[in-house]
Amino acid sequence: MLSRDIGVDLGTANVLVHVQGKGVVLNEPSVVAIDQVTKQVVAVGEEARQMLGRTPGNIVAIRPLRDGVIADFEVTEIMLRHFIRKTLGKGMMVRPRVMICVPAGITSVEQKAVREAAEACGVKHVDLIEEPKAAAIGAGLNIFEPSGSMVVDIGGGTTDVAVLSLGDVVTSASIRIAGDKLDDAIVRYIKKEYNLLIGERTAEELKKELATVYEGSREGETDVRGRDMMSGLPKTVTVHANQMRLALMEPVEAIVAAAKSVLEKTPPELAADIFDKGVILTGGGALVDGLDKLMMDELQIPVHIAEDPMKCVVIGTGMYIDSPYRLKSHPKAVGRRRWF
Repeated sequence: MLSRDIGVDLGTANVLVHVQGKGVVLNEPSVVAIDQVTKQVVAVGEEARQMLGRTPGNIVAIRPLRDGVIADFEVTEIMLRHFIRKTLGKGMMVRPRVMICVPAGITSVEQKAVREAAEACGVKHVDLIEEPKAAAIGAGLNIFEPSGSMVVDIGGGTTDVAVLSLGDVVTSASIRIAGDKLDDAIVRYIKKEYNLLIGERTAEELKKELATVYEGSREGETDVRGRDMMSGLPKTVTVHANQMRLALMEPVEAIVAAAKSVLEKTPPELAADIFDKGVILTGGGALVDGLDKLMMDELQIPVHIAEDPMKCVVIGTGMYIDSPYRLKSHPKAVGRRRWF
């Protein structure tokens, strides 16, 4: 059986896998459940995510990636091996080559950790690609032309902002404020306003179903259940959409500030291109209600949400794998081209 090269978006919140010739074949949460007594893996992915905050004392649900980088090496290795086997099957005769997306601002030590985690899974070769570059390609931008393109990729752990031209990053910024920090902000707000403790799953649901970051963009309210911090008993409160806007103000302002700083460092000719074409939002954070409108007001340029923002990074990685002629004709597209 022939080996199929695979692309992996190793995200803080989700892992997505692209198989050469097949497209995106896996999209599961980056969660592993482990029995602390026997040290055995109980569940990985969606099944493990269902256990977050609901496990007995001997089982712990772990998210091995934090802020876009590996926080628990051994658990990351277990998770990667599980997803690779699930994707390709155990009967692979030839070890696959893997390309993994990483945040633009990670250190060489963090890059080494990603490589070693993948190599420990038995793959043939590991290469890395910067997330904003992959996201831009996956969003349909032609980054290989001599024209500026700007992407803001808001993942679970990091927000990567980059201006690209001629197949490479011209200016960029990476901040460890993204989807997880938005969830944390909601948890803190509910705790402060109502003395109510809620879990990260509840906060994530509020972010998706109720929250907005642009005044007047979304109206409504919903009941939120949690534990009263005074009595320790279950309690229900009613939360309004406008309260979520206040809760998310601080992290969202940091994301907008990162985009502004990249624009300020962009050469004038490329900045003019971006003013014409606008900014593309990718990643799960792009789906936060009103974010495109807020950024348009703050940056004073058009802001567009990619067609399938959550899959842009892994789709872009897959385009690298499926279209080697593009890399050969544009040698600046990837730093180390060991693929060919």
